[in-house]
Amino acid sequence: MGRALLDWTATTDDSLPRLCLLRGGRASGKSYLLAWFLAGSAGHPRTAAHAAVPSDGLTADALAWEMGRQLGYGPLPPHRLLNRVAADQRPLLLLLPDFHLAGRGHADQQSVAPQEILDELLFPLVQFPHVRAVVEAGSTDILSTSDHHVIDLGEAPFPGAARPSPAAPDFASLFAGVPRTADGRPDWSRAPRTVRKIILDTALHADDDGAAVRALLADPGFLVHGPTTGITAALHSAATPAPPGLRAIWDRAAPQLSDVDHSDNERGALLHAASLGTSTTLSEYLRPLAERHRWTATWAQHGVPAATHSQLPGNDGRLLVSDPLGRLHTHDPATGHRTGMLPSPPAIRPTGIAGSGTDALLLLDETGLLHPLTPDEESMAATVLGHIASHHSHALLTSDTHRPTALGSCPQSSLVAIGDASGAVHLWSLAEYRPTPRTCRLHTVPVTAVTCLRLPGEGLTFTISAAFDGSIRLWEPSQRPMESPVDQRPALVTALAAAGTPVGPLLAAAWNDSEIHLWHILSGKVHILPTLYRCSALALTPTGQLTVSGPDGFHAIQLDLDRLWA
Repeated sequence: MGRALLDWTATTDDSLPRLCLLRGGRASGKSYLLAWFLAGSAGHPRTAAHAAVPSDGLTADALAWEMGRQLGYGPLPPHRLLNRVAADQRPLLLLLPDFHLAGRGHADQQSVAPQEILDELLFPLVQFPHVRAVVEAGSTDILSTSDHHVIDLGEAPFPGAARPSPAAPDFASLFAGVPRTADGRPDWSRAPRTVRKIILDTALHADDDGAAVRALLADPGFLVHGPTTGITAALHSAATPAPPGLRAIWDRAAPQLSDVDHSDNERGALLHAASLGTSTTLSEYLRPLAERHRWTATWAQHGVPAATHSQLPGNDGRLLVSDPLGRLHTHDPATGHRTGMLPSPPAIRPTGIAGSGTDALLLLDETGLLHPLTPDEESMAATVLGHIASHHSHALLTSDTHRPTALGSCPQSSLVAIGDASGAVHLWSLAEYRPTPRTCRLHTVPVTAVTCLRLPGEGLTFTISAAFDGSIRLWEPSQRPMESPVDQRPALVTALAAAGTPVGPLLAAAWNDSEIHLWHILSGKVHILPTLYRCSALALTPTGQLTVSGPDGFHAIQLDLDRLWA
């Protein structure tokens, strides 16, 4: 059967369907065959498996999160995963062991049955000509109506190999076995993993009018340590009793909580961040756990989309935020609350903001044009900003490769950096008129994000940029640029921010696979933060406050600088 699977994967034409169905009874060797194939699949590009997602107990969402993570996109919902796969022209081979055991939760839930997962996720995936999938179907008849290739291992090879499953324990006996804290509450951090995994599924079938489910979902300890997939499946059903706000909180946090590599403290910090502004009870309960972590969310404006934002010099570090309609709002950096509104030019949708204060702004429009925004057109600020915008407008007339694609400021100095479609970065002063910028072509593809950092005590100015090839490069204008990228990954950087801090200069980079990388610039050490939101802009203060904004919301994180860089 191994040869049959290799022959199917190695076929280079369209003579075989792109979907391979692996059938067989229990203990017939299906899992062994897939494990054998996966162990040696990387030996040839045609047989290399790009994602292998054991599907037992998974819903459509959970399956998409893990598949996106393995494909390098980060945890994505099904519709966004399909969009990313459509844009990814790599030939992709997907393995789905135990797919016949997929599904979880109430019977009224759309995504509990394997057939529903097929319709929502798998069938659309294999419609793409560059995607193939091997699906373990057991002895069920799923996929029987689709165009597929079949490898059948038959029934168990010897009598007694396929033993019946043991009877499931009842909720009361499982709950009684959970260790207790000193004050008698369940201590889920010490509960056996098998108990945490199945107790919610058992509670869903308990004959107690939902009391067991309510008790579990109202327990913050269970939300931190319990099964992400099981809680997700339960909350997707309207029949599940849940505390107010928990469904919205869980929708934000669950894609990241499904990553088994996160520590308990990181799970607590993520759930705390998701609950801010939605459930005071849950966020305050989780705050002590979150504060023991290397980062802690301090405030959140969930569901308040932002196209971009920037920290303004002076004015107590106020944040200036552009919403998707182009309206400009100021926010208190300590609370996130809106403090005012600035007049903005009509028909401009800023994707970048830089300036020396609320009275002197440079806006990058989504069309690639730069716009100065000053109240006094005769001021020096208006002259400087107008010249910068005019310089790049004239360059754009000569070639579209000169179109600005990224704008970044240095809040601790009067500098602004502009990246363009040719891969060049231009460094300007906002404090004085200069006829031309300092320019260096750091990339060969368009720049996606740029920032700069001035270290007065060192006499250094760092300009950092990222481009469409997934590279991040650093340039000190008095020196030649570094020959090698600071980093390069198969993902895109969507935002950059830098600041001098008590532990040294730091760089924050947001990637489109739901990660923020924090670099200690002088040592090169890196820490990775998971993100709840898609990120289009970052701002970093010298005290370690990192603000993150994007189409899903706007929130602030306080970094524990000593713990991160001890």
